[in-house]
Amino acid sequence: MIKRVLYILCLLLIHISVYGQFTPYFKNYELSDYNGANQNWDVCIAEDGMVYVANHRGLLTYDGLVWKLHELPNKTIIRSVFSIGPRIYTGSFEEFGFWEKDEYGDLKYTSLKDRFEQNIPNNEEFWQILSFGDKIVFKSYSNLYIYNGDSIKRFVPSSSVMYITIIDNEILVATLNAGIYKFDGLGFSRYFNHPSLVDTRVMGITESKDGVIISTALKGSFKISGKNLIALNRPIDKLIKEHQLNRLTQLNDGRQVYGTIKNGCFITDQDGTVISHLSKSEGLVNNTVLGLSTNDENLWLALDNGLAKVSLDENYQFYNDISGKLGAVYDVIFYNGTYYIGSNTGLFYLNKNRELEFVEGTNGQIWDLRIIDGQLFCGHNVGTFIVENEAIEWISSYTGGWTLKKIPEKPDSYIQGTYAGVVRFSNLENSNWNVKHLGRTYMPIKYLEFENQHTLWAANAYKGLYKFNISDNLDTITNIESYDNKGLYSQYNVRIYKIKGEVCFKTNEGWQQYGALQDSIIPFPLLDKKIGKDAYIISEFDEDELVIKSEDKSIKFISFENSSSPVTISSTFFENRLIDGDEKVVKIKDSIYALNLNNGFVLIDRSKPIAIGDVSKPILNTISINYEPVKLDDWSDNFLNIDYGNDVVITASASKNDNYSLEYSITDGTDKWVIVPSNTIELKNLKSGKYNLILRTRNEFGEASDSSVIKINVSPPWYNDTPGYVLFFSLMVVMILIFYWMHKRKIAKEQSLLQAKMMKEQEELLREKAIENEKQIVLVKNQSLKNELKLKTKQLANSAMALAKKNETLIGLKKDLVQSKEQFNNYYSFKNIIKKVDHSITHRDEWELFEENFNQVHEEFFTNLKEKHPNLNPKDLRMCAYIKMGLSTKKIAPLLNISVRGVETHRYRLKKKLNLDNGKKIGGYLRSL
Repeated sequence: MIKRVLYILCLLLIHISVYGQFTPYFKNYELSDYNGANQNWDVCIAEDGMVYVANHRGLLTYDGLVWKLHELPNKTIIRSVFSIGPRIYTGSFEEFGFWEKDEYGDLKYTSLKDRFEQNIPNNEEFWQILSFGDKIVFKSYSNLYIYNGDSIKRFVPSSSVMYITIIDNEILVATLNAGIYKFDGLGFSRYFNHPSLVDTRVMGITESKDGVIISTALKGSFKISGKNLIALNRPIDKLIKEHQLNRLTQLNDGRQVYGTIKNGCFITDQDGTVISHLSKSEGLVNNTVLGLSTNDENLWLALDNGLAKVSLDENYQFYNDISGKLGAVYDVIFYNGTYYIGSNTGLFYLNKNRELEFVEGTNGQIWDLRIIDGQLFCGHNVGTFIVENEAIEWISSYTGGWTLKKIPEKPDSYIQGTYAGVVRFSNLENSNWNVKHLGRTYMPIKYLEFENQHTLWAANAYKGLYKFNISDNLDTITNIESYDNKGLYSQYNVRIYKIKGEVCFKTNEGWQQYGALQDSIIPFPLLDKKIGKDAYIISEFDEDELVIKSEDKSIKFISFENSSSPVTISSTFFENRLIDGDEKVVKIKDSIYALNLNNGFVLIDRSKPIAIGDVSKPILNTISINYEPVKLDDWSDNFLNIDYGNDVVITASASKNDNYSLEYSITDGTDKWVIVPSNTIELKNLKSGKYNLILRTRNEFGEASDSSVIKINVSPPWYNDTPGYVLFFSLMVVMILIFYWMHKRKIAKEQSLLQAKMMKEQEELLREKAIENEKQIVLVKNQSLKNELKLKTKQLANSAMALAKKNETLIGLKKDLVQSKEQFNNYYSFKNIIKKVDHSITHRDEWELFEENFNQVHEEFFTNLKEKHPNLNPKDLRMCAYIKMGLSTKKIAPLLNISVRGVETHRYRLKKKLNLDNGKKIGGYLRSL
């Protein structure tokens, strides 16, 4: 208890007061949306609904789906824009002209500067454009330029031009120092002048029931009365003096829109009383209004930083708190002429100046606002209190006052669902309320409804559905029965309603009701059909008209009294501001309803029919095939012929519609419709044949427009057309000829093969016989060679033996000569004889002859021996030859003219040169070569 007192004392120290305003619905467009420059100098809504904006970088176009920027050839700023018929006129820096769609549907610019015979003065900019009969008037601060469709003429007034408009089929020209002139297309004449208009920027001239009104930038508004100028002291005049008027336009119903430099725009009635104010305080993206344009449905604001579209539908008035202090609104009520707002930050109210005031001591979550016996009850996060004269009186400490229900047939008695179960409120004398917990359960109860005085249905968000029996004196719960296992679809997110005296339940899977005979929960198909399986009620249940939130997040007003279609409010108006799961619509007064939102609420006026309007069908903008543009006239009333495999890109729009989408179907329109995310339809991989591409638009309420049809003829691929057929036929003929030729060739080849086989067999026989003969010849030759070899070997041996004998004889002779040396009288004769003997022993010719004969017997012996052992000398080679022949050491000695021991020594050295191991014999090695 002490903690709660301290908490309340802390809350009493808090006081919040912020300025708020009821405004129509509007939508901001920032730089990231339209991809131009920040500044937008002028805006124009065309007859077909297209929006054209004079942007700092060029001309912006918007068809309700896609923004597109078109730059001037010199890439200068566009200051003004005006649309009439198919042309869009723009004024720029030392430049003016018009934009028009070419044969491909693309917007192209045509300059009119060259049609003016003189040069445009330096630094001249064109700030305003309007039509006058069949002429177009371009206004700069110094001149008027009149374009008659062919040529351009310039007219120079006596003072700087601030503003031009058309009244009573005359152009009124407001100057800075010379008053107001009339211009008839040929010249100027005085319309009105007054000292108060000297050095005054006139920003608007309008007609009212009281006459012509002149509105200035800083001096307010004046009414022309004869030759007098009467200053007006309307509520708007003080505001435009303070915030500097920059643009003014008048709506068809007499309302006026004032765009200011410092504080957004003001919408007034015909008497100048402010109806709505749009500025940054109300969420407008920027406070400086540079341009205005309006039609019957919308008002467009060109801002110094961005754009805004304002709905002129008077059915909706929004209260927005962009400061964030209000927070998420859970309930709104109109009590004693004051709006009270319950949010997650506390209880607020709007004072007489529409300022948001905080009710002290209510900081925290507000769940429920309800008028009971003339008193305002507030269900709070920490309990329940009564509000009187912006002060509070706590009457219950049971936390979380979610909802209050009157006990049937029991005056001044109510049941409340709280965080801690069910609580009864009884009104005693002098409006003193007695509060008592009914016991038995302390689980949170958010939804409850009476079946009768002693039977109460209750739902917990996570624990399902229960039926409570209440005692006769209504102060105790006598029994609790769970119905989770008695046919309930799901125990989660159960909501309880009482519609036309019938208790029903909304579950995740659809609607159900209590079946008394079965004592179970049974399906309720009537509500599934009437309301929708995924929709739930967000209004009071005792109203003839119920308000539901649909699956698509739109709000619908439905009635069980008639079968008319429900009135739908698109979710577009709420822009994801609904408090999911805690939406609530409350009847404020008469036909005014309030819907809670994040940071505010919206008032819905049901006394006026909610205009949906006709849904206009789409208009084709461009067509391209394989990214090559197609002239729009080329396919009109004919098929759009497309080669097989080509891609088709089509752009379309229905700019007269608000919040619409494009969809198409390729067939007769009975198949599934495809929703286009923007304004571009891409068709790829179309099969050959004829198609009807059916386009239509669908608005936010689900209503579809009439269809536009494009006939498409996709030519077959070349292989499925005449060239392909000719090619295939030619190929077939060629294949038949080839087959016939190949068949004949096969037969000829088979005959040739048979003949070749026979010839081959004959050749094989002849070859075998030739081989046999050759073998015999080879045998004979081999035998002859063997005999010859044997003979030559014998001859070689004989030759060697003869040579050895000769050498032995000569050696012996030499020995005898040496022994008889003394007997020679002539020493020189002796030396000569010895020399001749030695020469005969070592005769080189005999060796060469021996070598030649040896090579005939042992082919290439010396060649191989020299290759393997290049270090052998001629004596070594002779030694090898004699060893190969098998001559003994004794026989080799005389051939080499050395002793037997010398031969053995030579053999030993030769073995070393041949790199033979000790165990290997030299004779065997040489015979292996």
